[in-house]
Amino acid sequence: MAALRRYKGQTFFETDYQARLRLKNERETAAAIRRYAAARRRIEADKRRKETDNRRKEADLARSVREAERARRELASQQKEAAKMQELERVQYKVKVYKNRIDCLLSIHKECGDIWDWETIKLSPPPTQPQRLNTYQKDAQTKLNEFKPSLCDKLFRRVDSKRNSLQQALERAKEIDEIEYQIEIQTYTEDYQDWTATIDIAEKISTGSSEAYLEAIKHIDPFEDICDLGSSFEFKVPDKSTIEVRIQVNSENVIPSKIKSLLKNGQLSEKKMPKQQFYEIYQDYVCGCVLRTARELFALLPIELVIVTAVGKFLNTQTGNSEEKIVVSVAIPKSTLETLKFSSLDPSDSMSNFVHRMKFKKTQGFSSVEAIKLSDLN
Repeated sequence: MAALRRYKGQTFFETDYQARLRLKNERETAAAIRRYAAARRRIEADKRRKETDNRRKEADLARSVREAERARRELASQQKEAAKMQELERVQYKVKVYKNRIDCLLSIHKECGDIWDWETIKLSPPPTQPQRLNTYQKDAQTKLNEFKPSLCDKLFRRVDSKRNSLQQALERAKEIDEIEYQIEIQTYTEDYQDWTATIDIAEKISTGSSEAYLEAIKHIDPFEDICDLGSSFEFKVPDKSTIEVRIQVNSENVIPSKIKSLLKNGQLSEKKMPKQQFYEIYQDYVCGCVLRTARELFALLPIELVIVTAVGKFLNTQTGNSEEKIVVSVAIPKSTLETLKFSSLDPSDSMSNFVHRMKFKKTQGFSSVEAIKLSDLN
């Protein structure tokens, strides 16, 4: 059936079939257009999403680069600060070592060993001989004797293995007891020999034997741990109340040549020590050695007088060789020494308390002097 139809300003005849076909084509065309538009929108949306993702990635990358750079700067700053702190600690350590060295040199006279009472020592009992206690063996034997296998031990046949383990533990305990006993015996032997030698010295000292004095100095060795005191000692015993000692003190090299201090900016300052300060420190050091030597001898022996002669090595600028010369010689009575307060005295000034010989100039140091002899005091 045909009908007169008007479409897009035109009038024409169209059958129903044609109308349905046209409507179908129009719908398909419209659907295709919509699909195309939707696909285009999806493509554009994907494009915008990719662009957004790219911008985000670029932003993340830029942020990561900035954070990495900031972390690098922070690490560099921390490393620089750590290096500065390490340098500061190193400088502080150097200054501390320098000050400690000066303090040790100027306080050597303040220390002294224990006083030896030879009369009491002479009456001291010998060391006790060790006994076999077998402590570990007894403990292991008790565990073996008291061993009672449990039901599980019997069920899993562990009785013999456990008993064997306890037996082995007993044998090891015997070995340990024997080792400890042998160590105690060795210690006892050494202590007994030392006690015998000490008693022998004490008995000789009570008789005023000069050989016993020298033997006591060698046996006790009160100057062994005092490396700053000097490199060698020579002792003479003219009578039972007097000892003469010649001490080889360390040379001027024992005094640091530079003053070390910490500046406000944390850097190390090293300045050459002024001659006057250098020589004054060395004088106090030498006089401190003299006082310390006398104190140690009075603490060790029943004497009343110590004559200390300090010898040092100095460069002879005319020959270029090192030469020994006597720098201080002092006669120190025990009665006078005991009145001094060593914690606060000046070692160099304290020499005025005794008969002494010492020539010293603040800008030149020591000059050679003659040693004091016992005959000079009579």
